[in-house]
Amino acid sequence: MSESGHSQPGMYGPGRRRRRRQNREPGPPGQNLSGPGREREYVPRERRDGSEEPPGPVLQKTPIILAKPPAERVSMQFPSQSAATGVTPSLEKPIMLIKPREDGGKPTMSADLAPTAPGPGIAKLEREGQRPTQPVYQIQNRGMASAASSGTVDPVIGQAKLLPPEKMKHSIKLVDDQMNWCDSAMEYLRDQTDMLVVGAIGLQGTGKSTVMSLLSANLPEDDQRYPYVFRAQSQEIKERGGNQSSGIDFYITQERVIFLDTQPVLSPSILDHLINNDRKLPPEYNLPHTYVEMQSLQIAAFLFTVCHVVIVVQDWFTDVNLYRFLQTAEMLKPSTPSASHDNTGSSGSDDGSEYYPHIVFLQNKAKREEFCPQNLKKMHFVVDKLMAHSHLKYKGTLSMLDCNIFPGLGRDYLETEVNLFLLPVLETEAEDGLTRAGSGVVPLFSLLPGYRGHPSFSSMVAKLRSQVLAMSRCQLSHTILTEKNWFHYAARIWDGVKKSSALSEYSRLLS
Repeated sequence: MSESGHSQPGMYGPGRRRRRRQNREPGPPGQNLSGPGREREYVPRERRDGSEEPPGPVLQKTPIILAKPPAERVSMQFPSQSAATGVTPSLEKPIMLIKPREDGGKPTMSADLAPTAPGPGIAKLEREGQRPTQPVYQIQNRGMASAASSGTVDPVIGQAKLLPPEKMKHSIKLVDDQMNWCDSAMEYLRDQTDMLVVGAIGLQGTGKSTVMSLLSANLPEDDQRYPYVFRAQSQEIKERGGNQSSGIDFYITQERVIFLDTQPVLSPSILDHLINNDRKLPPEYNLPHTYVEMQSLQIAAFLFTVCHVVIVVQDWFTDVNLYRFLQTAEMLKPSTPSASHDNTGSSGSDDGSEYYPHIVFLQNKAKREEFCPQNLKKMHFVVDKLMAHSHLKYKGTLSMLDCNIFPGLGRDYLETEVNLFLLPVLETEAEDGLTRAGSGVVPLFSLLPGYRGHPSFSSMVAKLRSQVLAMSRCQLSHTILTEKNWFHYAARIWDGVKKSSALSEYSRLLS
């Protein structure tokens, strides 16, 4: 003891015991060092498999504790409490919920939906054949609540799935018969930029609506009256010389291709309707035929501004007045500066400041003689001469020689190949049976189809669709447009075309 009453650390502490152990002499192996009366011999232990333990130091293994995740342990220990509180066990795979940024912070993650490491019980369930679930990344924005309430719910993951784009059953009005803009197409559009806009113009009765229906959603075997998305002329309308389409019809496919079908340009039935029904004309138009021509120019100039591809449908080759009309509409087209550098395929001088669409001349109801290579070469030559001074992209983007329609002709056969495509007459099964070999021949040949001189109508439509949908999608304006932005952009263009001073001046010249 020290003077202060505390024991000295060196006398009875751990250091003194360690010195006592060091002073002892080591005994033989197997001798118990605790005392002389407790000695026993060392016997090596045997393993369960019968082999002896190897001599030397024995390595101790790290113990492994198997336990379930905390959520499962709580639900198994207190099942009544978890049922009363409504706490559900954690899912098999982590579900990460991405929420919008807060006012001043980073995106937060819900604590209940934090990723948890999968336990051995989950792997056992998957080995037994249970359907494995994938992580779900749900982007939550302003419209997610309504989409989740109206959408379907996956029973495995318990989250609302993103619905596919709604499929349109028929076309709707983009511009009505009074030349007023309609907003009903806005609900079918989305905020994405991968889209293609295809428009069609042509004279009355050339088959614009039928061609647009076959390119968009219908097959040649479908009934033309009800299932076609763009209504074609009925037999009654054909007999009285009327027109079926009025204004501009709108249809968008699930592949995000927008089709615009228009009323016939320079239509005599529309002019007859204005004269016989005593409809009041706008004050700036004095004569009905001037108003009809200005309506046609407005529609053509509008399509040249908001479409990637414009299809000019005609049923005979060719009307020179139609080419004059196209060049007049090109001249009156509103100025649309574009940042696109894709100006290949257009003829004439192209300064790059104006946007011009691809134009395709579709010869509908073509006869067998028009598929002759010599006649085809003459048709390409005439169209090239008529459009020589146009800025429209009328050549270099569509080719009948690349579709294997004329297997024996090479690309060098046509010196100036324009965007010209021929469609034969649409034949029904009854009309097709009339072209088969008649009676008086061997029955074997009566079962074969007659000679057409061209591929079938269905094959030609498929080739035309593949080439039109594969055309380059140039930038329509100086900024990249989404579908909804295109709708607003088209509305401004239509309003500007109706109020265009150039069109007003041209109408005064016609009067």
